[in-house]
Amino acid sequence: MADRRLKIFHTVARLLNFTKAAEELHMTQPAVTFQIRQLEEQFNTRLFDRTHNKVTLTDVGKQVYSYSDRILKLYDEMTRSITEMTGDVSGSVTLGASTTVAEYVLPLLIGAFKKKYPDVNISLRESNTEDIVTRVENNDIDLGIVEGSVSNKNLVVEECKQDHLVVIMPNNHTLAKEKKLHVKDFISYPFISREHGSGTQEVITNYVEKHGNGETLNICFELSSPEAIKGAVEAGMGLSIVSASTIAKELKLGVLTAVELSPSLERPFSFVRQRYKFKSRAADQLLTFAQEFCKVE
Repeated sequence: MADRRLKIFHTVARLLNFTKAAEELHMTQPAVTFQIRQLEEQFNTRLFDRTHNKVTLTDVGKQVYSYSDRILKLYDEMTRSITEMTGDVSGSVTLGASTTVAEYVLPLLIGAFKKKYPDVNISLRESNTEDIVTRVENNDIDLGIVEGSVSNKNLVVEECKQDHLVVIMPNNHTLAKEKKLHVKDFISYPFISREHGSGTQEVITNYVEKHGNGETLNICFELSSPEAIKGAVEAGMGLSIVSASTIAKELKLGVLTAVELSPSLERPFSFVRQRYKFKSRAADQLLTFAQEFCKVE
């Protein structure tokens, strides 16, 4: 098995950030620092320079990083080769998902997958669409599932399912009794938006540009998660547009009102991956399972 310290070193060297490396490795920062010091003692030299809150590789560190990259890739190739020969599905897969997908779609998918393949460990990275696509392109993530459009010629983008979006508001809002809303009906009201880089934000912006006759949303807040947006809307801070799949609980409890858009607004959830074959049988199986799961859903 590849040396644990080498994997930790490789992660820190790739990110040049001990905190981010600890998060990715699901370790504490002191534990990561301790392992790096152990490796430096083994080589009897420093591998990193830490000055002015900046981490850089020493010349020796650059050499170790080059070798560790090759060693870990060979280890992955060996693991893949053996699992393909034995037919076993095991190992680790890094799955990235945009916020809406991670919070409302993936729990059921991952739960069902783990029942079928209990020996596969899935690491989940949650961020906005823009960041997930970048991580897939940089090989930091095996498979991404994102919301909104993706135009990256370096990656394979495959639609998973269509997602339906609606306008949400407090129950006592002036527009709450409407059956459908055109952009002109809500364009002047305070609007709570997702942050820049979010697939949801991009889809809504494009929709308003197409149907708003040159007017723009009256954005009062930008928030980074559907849960935060729902809370702000419920508190009467403004309207928003969200995936219908994110508000089932609120509608059941009667704490929010949802109104359809006219014309209706749909956007795809999509798989995003590298063009070449996955580095592991486990990643192949996860993609196949997710494709079938989306068809059933």
